[in-house]
Amino acid sequence: MKIYNRMHIVNFKLSLSPQKGVGMIEVLITLIILAVGLLGVASLQFVGSFSNKEALARTQAVMVAQQMSERLRVSTVASVGTDGFVVNNQYFDSDIYNFANLSCASSATNYDCYCLAIPADIPDCQSGECTPSEVATFDAYQMSCALARENPNASLSLTCDDTITTDADACTAGSMHTIMVSWPMKSWRDQAKKPNPNCNSGEKAENDCVVVEVTL
Repeated sequence: MKIYNRMHIVNFKLSLSPQKGVGMIEVLITLIILAVGLLGVASLQFVGSFSNKEALARTQAVMVAQQMSERLRVSTVASVGTDGFVVNNQYFDSDIYNFANLSCASSATNYDCYCLAIPADIPDCQSGECTPSEVATFDAYQMSCALARENPNASLSLTCDDTITTDADACTAGSMHTIMVSWPMKSWRDQAKKPNPNCNSGEKAENDCVVVEVTL
C-alpha cells in the first residue's frame, strides 16, 4: 500500500512538470517569416506580369512595323520624275492611320468600332480592285486594326526624309521611310524610364516606340 502511494505521488509530480514544445514566440516568428516570403513572391509575380505586358506590347509593335514595311515594298511603282521606286503619296497622309478619318457613334474601343467590319469609308481591296491611293488607305486601315487589337493605346505613323522636295513624289526614290509604332510609357513604383527622343518629338506624354527605317 505504501509503495502504491509513493508511485502515485511520483506520477502526480511528473504530471505537474512543465511541458516542452513550440511556444507562442516561435509561432509568431514563423508567421512573420512566412508573411515576408509571401510578400516577396507576390511582388515578383507583379513585376513579372508588368514585364510580360511590356514585352507583349513591344513584340506586337515590331510585328506591325515589319508588316507595314512589307506592304510598302509590295506597293512600289516606278517613279515618273526620278530613277527608282516609290509608293503612292496617299501613304503619307496621317489621317488614314489610327482611324483619324473615321468616326464612331458608340464609346466602344477603336477595334470594336472600326475593325469588326470594314467601314463604308474604307475601300474593300480584299474583294475588289483598288487604285494605288485606295490600296494605301486600306493598308493603313488594316495595320491600324492589327495594332488596336493588342494595344489600343498605340499609334502608327509613316513619315519620309524626302531628299528632293520639289518633285511630285511625297517620298522621292532613295529617301528614307520611317515607320513608327508608339505607345504611352508606364513606370513601376514611380520609377520613370528614360524617354527615347525618337518616340517623343512633339508629343505631350512620354512614349515608348519601335522604329523601322526602310529604303525602297
